[in-house]
Amino acid sequence: MTAHILVIDDDAAQRRALKAAIEGLGHVVHLADSDQAGLEVFRRHRNEITVVLADLSTPERVGNGFLQSLGDLHASVPVIVQTSEGATHRAVEAMRAGAFDFLVKPCSSERICAAINSAIRFNRNGSQGKSVRRTRSGTVGFGDIVAASSAMARAVELGRRAAQSVIPVMLEGEAGVGKEMMARAIHATSERSARAFVAVNCAAVPHALIEGVLFGPDAVDPAGGGQVPGKFSEAEGGTLFIEEISELPAHVQTRLLSVVHNGEIDGLNGKRPRKVNVRLIFATNKDLIEEVKAGRFREDLYYRLNVFPITIAALRRRKEDIPHLARAFVERFSAEQRLAKPLAIDAAALGLLTGYDWPGNTRQLENAVFRAVVLAEGPVLGESDFPQIAAQRVSDRPSPAPVAERGGYEVAPAATAPVLDVASHGHASESPVEPAPTGRSAPSGDIAANVIISTDDAGNVRKLAEIEEELIRFALKFYRGQMSQVARKLGIGRSTLYRKLKDYGIDPDDPQKHAA
Repeated sequence: MTAHILVIDDDAAQRRALKAAIEGLGHVVHLADSDQAGLEVFRRHRNEITVVLADLSTPERVGNGFLQSLGDLHASVPVIVQTSEGATHRAVEAMRAGAFDFLVKPCSSERICAAINSAIRFNRNGSQGKSVRRTRSGTVGFGDIVAASSAMARAVELGRRAAQSVIPVMLEGEAGVGKEMMARAIHATSERSARAFVAVNCAAVPHALIEGVLFGPDAVDPAGGGQVPGKFSEAEGGTLFIEEISELPAHVQTRLLSVVHNGEIDGLNGKRPRKVNVRLIFATNKDLIEEVKAGRFREDLYYRLNVFPITIAALRRRKEDIPHLARAFVERFSAEQRLAKPLAIDAAALGLLTGYDWPGNTRQLENAVFRAVVLAEGPVLGESDFPQIAAQRVSDRPSPAPVAERGGYEVAPAATAPVLDVASHGHASESPVEPAPTGRSAPSGDIAANVIISTDDAGNVRKLAEIEEELIRFALKFYRGQMSQVARKLGIGRSTLYRKLKDYGIDPDDPQKHAA
């Protein structure tokens, strides 16, 4: 069914590209090059326009009442805003002001069209969005995974490809990001979907029992009788999902290596090896390379398991997913609570949820929404229904943590700023620090080595690139050149880290140059 889409963008080339992409879906496009022009178009076609797509190129767009003006003209029309990478705070403001969704540039035309289609469905039937099933029950497919962000869309695409093969898959990501849901979707889309999906969490099973849990009682106790089959037997012909693979004891890692290499479980106590027909999916919230370097994980097993890695980003790295997840959880829990009508969630609450970093990831968001739905006193969830999140956001704004908690590194705001010393456990020294030359770190010495000066000799703020270079050099030195650790602590990908090293002429293999 044809819909009318209003596109507001001051970039003529971008308007043409969006017009072509949206018309390719069979919709009618109305164009405007400014907020004011967009409002005029909207006034003329308010009964026809189904969705508004606006480029949030300046922070004033939310502040000057643009979204409020649209809402006054047609309160129910969904508005999708676009913002640049690194400016998601503007998107959070837009969500608070009533935006339905936001996109982070650069984004593909496919992603934009998907957002528009989602908004059209929302506008036509008032639905909160597609329900997200619990990963603990029922069949979960890729269509049940919210993938509004480009990071999650890439993970889903890799999952679809993995489902067409039988090679081992390694799912990487923090606890609560949805690794089991991805594993279930891979299984449900594979040729083994009619057979069992069996999950085991290595971190939840005592080390003394894990071998028997995986391979059966006869794996450790010849008198066990095999009354309770191991997980490999339960998953015969289907999929075995092994979570927190890094927690496997060394001797069990050896047996697992044999299974992956030979497709059979070694027989003990004179028994013959037995063949297994199981598709293996693994998950970890640790950096397995670091576990290998520390001697806690077998290197040969790592390379056997890490054939097809899929990284699921933390929720704070894909905030575009949060509004969709929140709406879907509200709808699902409303149905589970047998409410006569699904609850709604207002813009202020969506803004609150989108602005929070969710250390517990999707699982924490799910639990927060569940609590809100169960305790709701009205038909619409607002900020007051998420008191714990609101309280945590306020508590996240105190003065900076002691240096000892952040690796003993402090940015000095001026030439006379007190020095924070690692040796004194984060207490400030009373002696001032002289400013370092532009582009260089502070004067030599144990104290000064952990200081970055933010102003130059003239009192002007130094260039961001200069400070970034010093921070990268310090991180390399502090973490002894362990690239995965450096990238993770700096909050960037390893490829980005290597690119920056090249840009700044830093040799990661020469620790003497890190402090240059």
